[in-house]
Amino acid sequence: MTDFEKIKLNIEKVHEEMKAYPKARLCAVIKNRSPEEIRYAVDCCGVTLVGENRVQEFLSHEPYLSGAETHFVGRLQKNKVKYLVGRVAMIESVDSVPLAEEIASRSGKVGVVTDILCEVNTGREPQKGGFLPEELADALEKISHLKNIRLRGLMAVTPMTDSSDEKRGYFALLARLKNENRRYFSGDAILSMGMSGSYREALSEGADIIRIGTGIFGERK
Repeated sequence: MTDFEKIKLNIEKVHEEMKAYPKARLCAVIKNRSPEEIRYAVDCCGVTLVGENRVQEFLSHEPYLSGAETHFVGRLQKNKVKYLVGRVAMIESVDSVPLAEEIASRSGKVGVVTDILCEVNTGREPQKGGFLPEELADALEKISHLKNIRLRGLMAVTPMTDSSDEKRGYFALLARLKNENRRYFSGDAILSMGMSGSYREALSEGADIIRIGTGIFGERK
């Protein structure tokens, strides 16, 4: 079986598992992927949403992303915001009020409204970005008043664990935080959660977007 045949098989498998959750979307994370892999996933495998982790890589991938909605899902520095605004459909990884303010400012300068998700550090991991659960409501209150951004929901990169119950616990926490803070979100609130090793649990807890890279494309080269 060729690498491309494996990609197609993996995507078909995920799509089959998602049939019980018709509102959920698959985001194919394309970190370290070749233009050929990206185009194959979009043109031949029904991928309509891709996720970028790094600004520099997005800029090199951009010519190959036509036909797919692009979300930025990685850690973002304020000085890199200018390269994304007006060029991606959503920035999922907003982990501070100053970052949201920069996105709003840059969006205003180019005359666009940028959709964002706020990242929550559900596992309280010091090496990861995101708002702590008890900080979230205050941050959402401040961000909701900014112009030229549209606050659409929450995302999380949850801790690595082999325990299905622990995975569900982190996702249930994010779902609860979404419900508690619905007043701050524009439209139907979005939950972006679950990755290659945890997307099944995320779907069962209400994920609207699951972000899968290795589970589609195999180990990164």
